[in-house]
Amino acid sequence: MRKLIYGMNLTLDGYIAAPGDDIGWSVPSDELFQFWSDRLEATDLTLYGRKLWKTMSSYWPTGDQRPDATPAETEFARRWRDMRKVVFSSTIDRVDWNTRLVTGDAVAEIARLKAEDGGPMDIGGATLAGAAMRAGLIDEYVLATAPVLAGGGTPFFTALDTWVNLTLVETRTFPGGVILTRYETRR
Repeated sequence: MRKLIYGMNLTLDGYIAAPGDDIGWSVPSDELFQFWSDRLEATDLTLYGRKLWKTMSSYWPTGDQRPDATPAETEFARRWRDMRKVVFSSTIDRVDWNTRLVTGDAVAEIARLKAEDGGPMDIGGATLAGAAMRAGLIDEYVLATAPVLAGGGTPFFTALDTWVNLTLVETRTFPGGVILTRYETRR
């Protein structure tokens, strides 16, 4: 059975995007960017919701071809293009870059993928991750909390029907005051 991991940058008040889908507050240090790139390299499959897919696919397929691309960005772009991805959406009709589109029941497909043999899966996008969270499918949460308050926007966590007990497995400080916390779901 695969491990399903939900991780993103978020504000101290718990938002992955400020109102208007503004992520301008989220400028990761080189060290934090490398952390996310290394996680990408260790991931067997990434699951995206529509909005995060549109954000990622608008930049990373050619991110390494930009004249100002750093070596870390070049590496991340290559890793992103090469890795297997699944996008869950009923409004997109085509995906590229080693990606498969799922238009049906997201929770059923995530459960099916999780039951397969293979390496860890990452899930991204608040709506998709929220559905997986409510279904009890997420095994690990990785929060890179920035010292900024957005006051509203898209929350990292969704409303739940029952509580989820977690075990803290890692804390780490990054430049700029970003605190990484990693939790595993206690079952």
